[in-house]
Amino acid sequence: MNTPATSLLLPRWQERVAHAFSRAAPRYDALASAQRDIGEALWQTLPQSAHHVLDIGCGTGYWTQRLAERYPIAAITGLDLAPGMLAHAQAQYGDAIRWQQGDAAALPLDDASVDLVFSNLAIQWCPDIVAVMRELARVLAPGGQARITTLLPGTLSEVATAWQRPEALLQTPDASTVQRAIHRSGLHLIQHTCAQRRFFYPDLNAVMASIKGVGAQVARPNARLTRQALVTAKARYESLRTPQGLPVSYHCLTLQLESTR
Repeated sequence: MNTPATSLLLPRWQERVAHAFSRAAPRYDALASAQRDIGEALWQTLPQSAHHVLDIGCGTGYWTQRLAERYPIAAITGLDLAPGMLAHAQAQYGDAIRWQQGDAAALPLDDASVDLVFSNLAIQWCPDIVAVMRELARVLAPGGQARITTLLPGTLSEVATAWQRPEALLQTPDASTVQRAIHRSGLHLIQHTCAQRRFFYPDLNAVMASIKGVGAQVARPNARLTRQALVTAKARYESLRTPQGLPVSYHCLTLQLESTR
């Protein structure tokens, strides 16, 4: 039986990330419209064929299942740090896909064992981007490719402005740092694009549901807001309102990589 591992020992920060996403699993699909929209653009860049496919940060398995349908004869692995996400994915999509708990910076796969890596908005949670790129270079077979989206500084800037607590939000490496990590890994950067995507919500509750509901806010020390601070934050956010609603910005980096070994 394909049973996700649940005993992976994680550093404290990654343990909090895994817990946040496990807790978000039941409602993730209903609230992940921004993530889905960003992923659709990445999907259009996929190669025609693949035999061994890895979905890093597979979450509830939405993209993993689509990969299985796109590449019906391929071996598909969905990997995630959060056991709750993997359990949800397995319950939805069954055992034809291999569901594996693991860290993108220490992939539990053999060298040169994958010819396509797909990862939509996942590796920004990894504190060591150099280790992530080295692991991609290690597991990709010669000529293997990776299609990745990750987040850049400026993501959720409106939320940071409203709260005036930027330390409570995810800290991400900038594009040049990611590119240096790719160069150090030996991977070939085929193409990269940076883009800002804005999504709109009717009120602050909807904004916060979209963030918390997909696990994108992880508790940090002294990051909680008082009732008065929440009232003030709501007023600040309302000052940013547009005719479409309250904006939430995602600064995205899309990568097309290839193994040159």
